[in-house]
Amino acid sequence: MRFFDFLKGPDINQGVKEYSTTDGAVLLDVRTPDEYRQGHIPGSKNVPLQSISKVAGMIDNKSTPIFVHCLSGARSRQAAAILKQMGYTNVKNIGGISAYAGKVER
Repeated sequence: MRFFDFLKGPDINQGVKEYSTTDGAVLLDVRTPDEYRQGHIPGSKNVPLQSISKVAGMIDNKSTPIFVHCLSGARSRQAAAILKQMGYTNVKNIGGISAYAGKVER
Protein backbone atom coordinates (compact mmCIF):
# COMPACT_ATOMS: atom_id res chain seq x y z
CA MET A 1 0.00 0.00 0.00
CA ARG A 2 1.40 3.36 -0.98
CA PHE A 3 1.54 6.15 1.58
CA PHE A 4 -1.41 8.18 0.24
CA ASP A 5 -3.66 5.22 -0.64
CA PHE A 6 -5.69 5.90 2.50
CA LEU A 7 -6.83 9.20 0.95
CA LYS A 8 -8.59 7.43 -1.91
CA GLY A 9 -12.23 6.62 -1.39
CA PRO A 10 -13.84 3.27 -2.00
CA ASP A 11 -13.88 1.91 -5.56
CA ILE A 12 -17.54 1.67 -6.65
CA ASN A 13 -16.66 -0.53 -9.63
CA GLN A 14 -15.00 -3.07 -7.35
CA GLY A 15 -17.90 -2.73 -4.89
CA VAL A 16 -20.55 -3.46 -7.54
CA LYS A 17 -18.52 -6.45 -8.71
CA GLU A 18 -18.37 -7.75 -5.13
CA TYR A 19 -22.13 -7.10 -4.69
CA SER A 20 -22.94 -9.08 -7.83
CA THR A 21 -21.07 -12.14 -6.55
CA THR A 22 -22.43 -12.01 -2.98
CA ASP A 23 -25.50 -14.16 -2.32
CA GLY A 24 -28.47 -12.26 -0.89
CA ALA A 25 -26.71 -8.89 -1.04
CA VAL A 26 -28.59 -5.58 -1.34
CA LEU A 27 -27.27 -2.66 -3.39
CA LEU A 28 -28.54 0.49 -1.69
CA ASP A 29 -28.57 3.87 -3.46
CA VAL A 30 -29.02 6.63 -0.87
CA ARG A 31 -29.40 9.52 -3.33
CA THR A 32 -32.67 11.44 -3.69
CA PRO A 33 -35.47 9.87 -5.78
CA ASP A 34 -34.84 12.55 -8.43
CA GLU A 35 -31.13 11.67 -8.67
CA TYR A 36 -32.04 7.97 -8.80
CA ARG A 37 -34.46 8.54 -11.71
CA GLN A 38 -31.72 10.31 -13.66
CA GLY A 39 -29.71 7.07 -13.72
CA HIS A 40 -29.01 4.22 -11.34
CA ILE A 41 -27.15 0.93 -11.21
CA PRO A 42 -29.42 -1.95 -12.29
CA GLY A 43 -30.72 -3.88 -9.29
CA SER A 44 -30.14 -1.06 -6.80
CA LYS A 45 -32.79 -0.07 -4.28
CA ASN A 46 -33.37 3.64 -3.61
CA VAL A 47 -33.63 4.66 0.04
CA PRO A 48 -32.59 8.31 0.41
CA LEU A 49 -30.24 9.12 3.30
CA GLN A 50 -32.95 11.16 5.06
CA SER A 51 -35.19 8.04 5.04
CA ILE A 52 -32.50 5.49 5.90
CA SER A 53 -34.49 4.17 8.88
CA LYS A 54 -36.93 2.64 6.34
CA VAL A 55 -34.30 -0.02 5.63
CA ALA A 56 -35.47 -1.74 8.83
CA GLY A 57 -38.78 -2.50 7.09
CA MET A 58 -37.03 -3.82 3.97
CA ILE A 59 -34.18 -5.89 5.38
CA ASP A 60 -35.06 -8.05 8.39
CA ASN A 61 -31.84 -10.02 8.67
CA LYS A 62 -29.21 -7.77 10.28
CA SER A 63 -26.38 -9.80 8.74
CA THR A 64 -27.57 -9.27 5.14
CA PRO A 65 -24.69 -7.89 3.05
CA ILE A 66 -25.54 -4.26 2.20
CA PHE A 67 -23.48 -2.32 -0.35
CA VAL A 68 -24.21 1.42 -0.04
CA HIS A 69 -23.50 4.16 -2.60
CA CYS A 70 -24.54 7.71 -3.47
CA LEU A 71 -23.21 10.34 -5.88
CA SER A 72 -19.77 11.07 -4.41
CA GLY A 73 -19.45 8.77 -1.39
CA ALA A 74 -20.26 11.27 1.38
CA ARG A 75 -23.92 10.36 1.94
CA SER A 76 -23.16 6.65 1.60
CA ARG A 77 -20.51 6.98 4.32
CA GLN A 78 -23.14 8.56 6.60
CA ALA A 79 -25.74 5.95 5.66
CA ALA A 80 -23.33 3.08 6.34
CA ALA A 81 -22.57 4.49 9.80
CA ILE A 82 -26.30 4.83 10.59
CA LEU A 83 -27.03 1.30 9.36
CA LYS A 84 -24.28 -0.03 11.63
CA GLN A 85 -25.82 1.89 14.55
CA MET A 86 -29.15 0.24 13.64
CA GLY A 87 -27.47 -3.14 14.15
CA TYR A 88 -26.63 -4.16 10.58
CA THR A 89 -23.34 -6.03 10.72
CA ASN A 90 -22.37 -6.47 7.07
CA VAL A 91 -22.45 -2.93 5.63
CA LYS A 92 -19.98 -1.61 3.08
CA ASN A 93 -19.73 1.91 1.68
CA ILE A 94 -18.72 1.46 -1.97
CA GLY A 95 -18.51 5.17 -2.82
CA GLY A 96 -20.06 7.35 -5.49
CA ILE A 97 -21.83 6.53 -8.74
CA SER A 98 -20.01 9.47 -10.35
CA ALA A 99 -16.98 7.14 -10.68
CA TYR A 100 -19.03 4.16 -11.91
CA ALA A 101 -17.97 2.79 -15.30
CA GLY A 102 -20.76 0.27 -15.79
CA LYS A 103 -24.26 0.40 -17.24
CA VAL A 104 -26.92 2.60 -15.66
CA GLU A 105 -30.66 2.49 -16.23
CA ARG A 106 -33.28 5.21 -16.06
